[in-house]
Amino acid sequence: MIEDAYTLGASLGLAVWCEDEAGPFQAVPHPGLSWRPEGDPARQPHEYVRGGTAKVLTLFRPADGHVRVEGTTTCPNTVLHPWLKRELAAVLAELPALPPTADTSRAAWERWQTGLTMPITLPAELPPLRVLLVLDNLAGHKTPGLVLWLLAHGVMPLFTPLGGSWLNMAESIQRVLRRRALDGQHPASPDEIIARFGSVARHRNAAPTPLVWGGKRAARRKRQRERWHAAGGSGAWTRQPIRRRYGHGRGK
Repeated sequence: MIEDAYTLGASLGLAVWCEDEAGPFQAVPHPGLSWRPEGDPARQPHEYVRGGTAKVLTLFRPADGHVRVEGTTTCPNTVLHPWLKRELAAVLAELPALPPTADTSRAAWERWQTGLTMPITLPAELPPLRVLLVLDNLAGHKTPGLVLWLLAHGVMPLFTPLGGSWLNMAESIQRVLRRRALDGQHPASPDEIIARFGSVARHRNAAPTPLVWGGKRAARRKRQRERWHAAGGSGAWTRQPIRRRYGHGRGK
């Protein structure tokens, strides 16, 4: 379902966004490469100082590579939900106006719940579907108030399965931002961490790089799997087909 959102969402006229919360990131020295003058290597402080932590709320659109971030020192629902509603309202305002022939059918929504063991109970009145939002399978993402707000604004939440957070491409962009913001650095406070992430996100948005689900590497893996052969119906595989000998024990 989530893979379909990445690969088919645009062809159906839907914007696909991913949301995740990164962190906490500590205000301590972070390992990594950094530029230093010759003869002046990076030094670590001789005592451990707890400088606090920060988290980064992330909203990412893989199709064009744009990312929206917000730094915070705590991330309860009272912080996450207002930020997410505010950012999604801005995203919806930037979308093209709906044509008179826009699909307002219930089937357009129910398509994204096919096969789910616990589908969302859709309200009787639904607006045209405009955005698919990929989120992790957390209780805070499933509160009735947030889900009803999303549905009322034409946003269909798609929750990753348990153990399937790797399906959320917001995690991919968070790793890129973290490396650029913190590798080889020693932020002194949560505010400095938040400022670094904001600066990196603005710089990236100036020339964003889209992310494509699967890509050439996935195609190579698929071709490789097609060339393998199952061995005896087990979990083992072989690159060469195993010759089967027929006729033994049948008097031939």
